[in-house]
Amino acid sequence: MSKQKIGVIGVGLMGHGIAKNILKGGWPVSFLDHPGNQPVDDLVAAGAARFESATELAKASDVIILCVTGSPQVEDILTGSGGVLSALGAGQIVIDCSTAIPSSTQRMAAQVAEAGAQFIDAAMTRTPKEAEEGRLNLLIGCDPDLYAKLEPLFESFSENRFLAGPVGSGHTLKLLHNFCSIGMATLIGEAAACAATAGMDPVILVDCLKRGGGYGAALDRMGPYILDGDLSSMQFSNANAHKDVGYYNRMAEDLGAKRNVAGGLLGALAWLIENGHADKYVPEQVHLFRNDT
Repeated sequence: MSKQKIGVIGVGLMGHGIAKNILKGGWPVSFLDHPGNQPVDDLVAAGAARFESATELAKASDVIILCVTGSPQVEDILTGSGGVLSALGAGQIVIDCSTAIPSSTQRMAAQVAEAGAQFIDAAMTRTPKEAEEGRLNLLIGCDPDLYAKLEPLFESFSENRFLAGPVGSGHTLKLLHNFCSIGMATLIGEAAACAATAGMDPVILVDCLKRGGGYGAALDRMGPYILDGDLSSMQFSNANAHKDVGYYNRMAEDLGAKRNVAGGLLGALAWLIENGHADKYVPEQVHLFRNDT
């Protein structure tokens, strides 16, 4: 595994940490040069190679890691303008760390298999901070034998790994996770906005929630902003939240599952987008949802 060449497409807030920690683990790393990348001087200094073409990157890699926004971008990289699918052959592996619609994932995986390569969905949870620390959670969909072969690579940039089932299961689990985490954060955001309108002391609100049924990871991430305007615990945009919850609704619709709560959450996030708050972070909902400002 240590001799395999790793190509990373998407060196953004999450992908930068992934590439950095794979390099630290001793794997040779290449990355696609792209305007959406984070600064890459540290990666280049550590030995990473820069490619201008996704196709050429794929040809030079044994394992290609995708860390992009969602299904349209993954499809474009593989079968559209990126042309990666045309460069794949026997023995190569595509690992999709993006958040994607499972039906799209399964479709892309089938095409990758037809090219003779293998596909894994390895969706991430946690934040850019944990990505830089090599402490991501990975939600993985693939054959157990293939997972065992790749486990040392996964260990280089993650702390916890969940083998959810066959291809598509990792993205299914990610959408379930994000529906719950975004849903709880948005609920707290709207509640905090209501509390502020009522004149409630935010310290009292947060302390009460912490000592009761309102406590959890969402409050740990929203609380610093409610109390001090600190966004560092949840640097996740309303646009990304809307995208992920939209994917969840699409998945639930495909499955014929109930989505009453998910539909309401999607509507709340759509309101933020329609009112010009797409690029604001989720904790900022605390004041964006207020109707008295």
